[in-house]
Amino acid sequence: MSLIQTLTPEIQKAIQVVFDTAVEKIEFQATRREFEGDITMVLFPLLKQIKSNPVELGNKIGSYLVENVEEVSGFNVVSGFLNIVISDAYYLNFFNTIKEDKQFGFAAPTEGDKAVMVEYSSPNTNKPLHLGHVRNNLLGYSVAEIIKASGKKVYKTQIINDRGIHICKSMLAWEKAGKNETPENTGLKGDKLVGNYYVAFDKEYKNQINELIAQGKTEEEAKKQAPIILEAQQMLLDWEAGKPEVIDLWKKMNQWVYDGFASTYKSMGVDFDSYYYESNTYLLGKDVVQIGLEKGVFEKDPDGSVWIDLTDEGLDRKIVLRSDGTAVYMTQDIGTAIQRVKDFPDVGGMVYTVGNEQDYHFKVLFLILKKLGFDWSENLFHLSYGMVDLPSGKMKSREGTVVDADDLMNEMTETAKNISEELGKLDGYSDEEKARLYNTIGLGALKYYILKVDPKKRILFNPEESVDFQGNTGPFIQYTYARIQSIIRKADFEFNAVKFSTSEVTLHEKEKELIKQLELYPEIIQNAAQNHSPALIANYTYDLVKEYNSFYQMVPILGTDNVTDKTFRVQLSQKVADTIASAFGLLGISVPERM
Repeated sequence: MSLIQTLTPEIQKAIQVVFDTAVEKIEFQATRREFEGDITMVLFPLLKQIKSNPVELGNKIGSYLVENVEEVSGFNVVSGFLNIVISDAYYLNFFNTIKEDKQFGFAAPTEGDKAVMVEYSSPNTNKPLHLGHVRNNLLGYSVAEIIKASGKKVYKTQIINDRGIHICKSMLAWEKAGKNETPENTGLKGDKLVGNYYVAFDKEYKNQINELIAQGKTEEEAKKQAPIILEAQQMLLDWEAGKPEVIDLWKKMNQWVYDGFASTYKSMGVDFDSYYYESNTYLLGKDVVQIGLEKGVFEKDPDGSVWIDLTDEGLDRKIVLRSDGTAVYMTQDIGTAIQRVKDFPDVGGMVYTVGNEQDYHFKVLFLILKKLGFDWSENLFHLSYGMVDLPSGKMKSREGTVVDADDLMNEMTETAKNISEELGKLDGYSDEEKARLYNTIGLGALKYYILKVDPKKRILFNPEESVDFQGNTGPFIQYTYARIQSIIRKADFEFNAVKFSTSEVTLHEKEKELIKQLELYPEIIQNAAQNHSPALIANYTYDLVKEYNSFYQMVPILGTDNVTDKTFRVQLSQKVADTIASAFGLLGISVPERM
């Protein structure tokens, strides 16, 4: 039970006894550092119900609490605020209950609760994953882990865009100039090989456009009449018609890409429970259009196309079926959502991790599903996020200047190596241990830098800045964890089993502050889950680490002669380290035992 949960009924009782008034809500805030106290009650809202002034009100409530509530040891009133001092006994009891709890902060699933499906990654199969996918994957994976920690069952999924003209462009370029290149005979990852042919197609397409313009065509005509684009369009028609040699090539090249993606996901530390493929889902939803027409949700135009009119919702008319009977992306997304609930009947909500350029699309999608009468449509959330830029500028993919995810992760490891070597703290490490550590630091820096920012904000990613060992960075937090592990290794006495009471331990102010910070962790997880925000976990962990480093500077741990204090401080350090590892686990970040 949290401090707020403990105090609320006691304060309500105090107000009932002293003022003969029932109040429903008590407002709390953190006590300002310049005042004594551990938690502050805001008095102003009560003045509407109780005829009193804030000072008298605060003094009467405070006196009642000190006399009747064992957790409260003192109070002071500053204008409209009651600063409450909590006893050491409360904090020691709390610490004793959590210190060996390996699942501290995590909530157990409630029986009968609906599961949540989180979609992320969802790449095209014509190129490798890039910097934008890195933010998408890190966000989606972390939000899934946080929702799971908050007490929900979670399924992680993605939809792979494995069909369409963009795939045919890579296939056609390989067919024309590939000379039977494969990932095996070139040593290239499959997604990179296929991506090279996508770039090659674009280069040839541009050449043909320029030639046609030189012959007197307009740019628009040249784009439509270039032989290579006509061939790609024909290949797409052949794919849709099921032409065996086209299907075989499509399967072969897509498999190269899937193998490449799998390697990237493994390096990134993300995983999935299920996969959906656009080639299987693009026809889904067409049958729902008929149901929508019968329900009056959709309307058919004279040309046979089907629309939904959302003007009364402040949006516009949206097409869901073309006049030739072919589906649009919206139709496919409607069908896929419905299919997922059929495949996983315990799913009662979904989170879509997709960039903010699709904000409007998801507004419309969720509204359509609601109008079609699906009760789970109330629990759909678009985890919208901003672009990631590098100092050198924005990414482009067709020209082959994309910031590749694998290259970025390798560069991060290399940056971590260079900075670690400069600091020169790795004596006695084997080459293998060093390589593992550089990877842990480099990826931790990347993930933390991206996840500490509110998802909606655009990020300018600076690799060097992210690997700084000072400030609000992944390596700074990892270094604190490693420092605590060093303390624990040096503690040559049994410290785990002992439980302390106030008769044995008088809490130092810094110890109390640290326990208060630990106490916030369960609530932070719940808030992060409700807000779909890993940034709340990241910044909580930074605050915890800052508090620990202040404690480390001010309070002797192994250096004290008092065995009781020494044992308690090692226990406290251990719990802080466990909580750092737990919180970083929710962000998909590893912590090193030594640094």
